[in-house]
Amino acid sequence: MLKVGQISKILVVVPKTQLCVFNTSEAAAMMAVRFQSTEPSAAALERQKKKEKAMAKKAVHSTSFCQNIFRGIVASEQVFPYPIALDEEQTENLQMLVPICEKVMTEQNDPLLNDEMGSVPEPTIQALRELGAFGLQVPVELDGVGLTNTQYARLTEVVGGNDLGVGIFIGAHQSIGFKGILLCGTDEQKAKYLPKLATGENIAAFALTEPSCGSDAGAIKTRAELNPEGTHWILNGGKIWISNGGIAEIFTVFCKTPVLDEKTGTVTDKVSAMIVERSFGGVTNGPPEKKMGIKCSNTAEVYFENTPVPVENVLSQPGDGFKVAMQILNNGRFGMGAALSGTMRTVIQKACEHATTRIQFGSRIDGYGAIQEKIARMSMIHYATESIAYMVAGTMDSDYEDYQLEAAISKIFASEAAWFVTDEAIQILGGMGYMRSMGLEKVMRDIRIFRIFEGTNDILRLFVALVGIQFAGGHLRELQSAISNPISNFGVVLGEVAKRGKGAIGIGTGNTLADKVHPNLSDSAALTCKAVDAMGQAVEKVLIKHGKGIINEQFILNRLANATIDIYANASVLARCTKTLNEDLDSAHHEEMMTKVWCNESYARIMDNLNQLKNPEVLDNFKTMAKISEGVCAKVAPVQGNPLGF
Repeated sequence: MLKVGQISKILVVVPKTQLCVFNTSEAAAMMAVRFQSTEPSAAALERQKKKEKAMAKKAVHSTSFCQNIFRGIVASEQVFPYPIALDEEQTENLQMLVPICEKVMTEQNDPLLNDEMGSVPEPTIQALRELGAFGLQVPVELDGVGLTNTQYARLTEVVGGNDLGVGIFIGAHQSIGFKGILLCGTDEQKAKYLPKLATGENIAAFALTEPSCGSDAGAIKTRAELNPEGTHWILNGGKIWISNGGIAEIFTVFCKTPVLDEKTGTVTDKVSAMIVERSFGGVTNGPPEKKMGIKCSNTAEVYFENTPVPVENVLSQPGDGFKVAMQILNNGRFGMGAALSGTMRTVIQKACEHATTRIQFGSRIDGYGAIQEKIARMSMIHYATESIAYMVAGTMDSDYEDYQLEAAISKIFASEAAWFVTDEAIQILGGMGYMRSMGLEKVMRDIRIFRIFEGTNDILRLFVALVGIQFAGGHLRELQSAISNPISNFGVVLGEVAKRGKGAIGIGTGNTLADKVHPNLSDSAALTCKAVDAMGQAVEKVLIKHGKGIINEQFILNRLANATIDIYANASVLARCTKTLNEDLDSAHHEEMMTKVWCNESYARIMDNLNQLKNPEVLDNFKTMAKISEGVCAKVAPVQGNPLGF
């Protein structure tokens, strides 16, 4: 399991045209959920000074919908029309694979038995091998199935609808376990390792987390040194909570290595990623962890003692470990959204089966308003989750490269939506939902981990906000620079001033989706554009107010992230529903109702989050809450005693 909150560089604009650059491997403690006040080392300060000297950086231009939200701009290219990037052959192959996958998961797999055994039975594993489930995105020429991201998402949805434990077993293997080889490996590395991984003959694991390294990936202690001959890295250290750690033959291991800077001649420790075989020797593991959920997936500590790793087994280059990790995580996160969409679809089905047959006070309970509201909200948030998941998959399949924020949002949104839907389903079923035989209590235990691993939702919210601010900050800096010479930069100044001027007098910045959405959704689209305008203004104001200190303002960052998440969800459902209405599908009217209600309520949440940023009472309340937390932590218990006095 992985909890990573790593952003390579954060640029923010400060008043008077100053620009600061932060390397967050040094600042990770500030960004983590658990703060610890520590003084930066001399080396860290020196590195930061070097970064600040390189601050003359032009604004980055991106087609990312979410990044542009922070500028108050609706960049519709990646969102409209809704991207289903499948050709006829890919569609036919998927239509053939889905029922086979459903048959395997329903007839060959028993979720409750897996949960009780704490493992996946060999007959089920063999059925998954025959399905090709261990190498869904590995090229056919390397013995994989060669699926696109959209195809992968659809099959992952089937697995998630049946057993999340099995989903983690095969997902930890291919979504992160050997994904580094697939994305960053050389042709030789791919040819050597992927065939046996794709067939399930070998199992893979992703080994990053350590006792001192959760969200702070820069705190890795595992280390590798070159042997005197320069042929092998000698690896030593330990990892914890590694999915498939006790059964994997191939590990993607992250460790510190000494790296020579050829320009300065200095040697510094940097994180590197390596392919490690258990057969290299010196690789052992602890017993399976006793977990709350996903019990059939193996989770164990893994130890490396003088493990010799050939130099050719480094992924990318020594020192590129952070880059490799982020590529793996950004590429794989969309799969969680798809899997949990499947989970929610199954859960909603169980809730409705009960609600439509349960008689209380002389009527079916699905006729009562309280139950109707629950089912409607469960359905709307599932619709939004599914829309986001396939939006991200389609964006990736359309060969866009800027999707890191969208992928992070997909993971955050899906993991929280699935918890809400399952909790409400158990409430609808009442005592029946609490019973193990219904399977919902297992689903709830399984779901809880999704808000923690592959980047805790807390850290990912900071990631979304800070990367978005970096993007907006670069453009503000460009404007500030242009103002100093407005004649030669007339286009930049005119465009930005016009945008801000309209917003200031309430005209709006010209953001419109009227030509992108179905006419029935024009009002909902207008609300979303209005929210984007408000977002851009809010970001500019907090940057001017806080400058480089914004990195420490987590109260503000969380609310900016929440607004971004809601805006992206709005865009996703608007695009999907437009496609459905244009195609006149049977579900078109139903999807239209869900989209309209979702966007109306979402707009209220967005504006509430943004308004909190300028409300003195709310800001004072947060300062007070910080003091409350300090008091409780100082006592390591609630400060007040029992009301009885003993």
